[in-house]
Amino acid sequence: MLLLTALFTAATPLAAAPPVLGPGVERDVVVPAGKSFEPAPADEEGAIDRFTGFTMALAKRDYEAAYAMLRLSFQASNPRLEWEMNLRKRAALWADGTLRILRLTWYADPAGQPPGLYAAFDFRGDRKDGTMDCGYVVVHRSAPRAAFTVVRVDTSEVPPALIEDGVPKADVLHQLPCYLGKGIATAF
Repeated sequence: MLLLTALFTAATPLAAAPPVLGPGVERDVVVPAGKSFEPAPADEEGAIDRFTGFTMALAKRDYEAAYAMLRLSFQASNPRLEWEMNLRKRAALWADGTLRILRLTWYADPAGQPPGLYAAFDFRGDRKDGTMDCGYVVVHRSAPRAAFTVVRVDTSEVPPALIEDGVPKADVLHQLPCYLGKGIATAF
């Protein structure tokens, strides 16, 4: 059985109920000028639950369950068969190693997007073969008691030959859509 772990208080397995993120996870809240927002524990639990469910479904290759978690507009622009075939082309992605959440960014009613609450999870996965996965999953909730849905996913794979001391080489870093932690710039 595959084990994905998130950087929670004590690297709790993702298969458990969604715990509160530990202090090592960077956090940010982005709101329009003149507004204020602080996520409530229920917001965080709902967002983590959707992120966890989605990544676990992908790790188990349960594409039907993962696809059902996508927002309907995301599904409309990504027919299921095409979406699944694109994932199958990258067979090792999501399937091996550990997954650590590095940063959680909240967006309340961002401009140009459907209203609601968004949570972006930046993560890094390290496989046993030395390959690194990194990327983000964005979830959205349209109303306070509604379920979160997945609205955006972007993931990159970095083979061991392009990694030095646990970090992608400089010429690779600027090509990644990944956040790898404070002090590691990916946009030069």
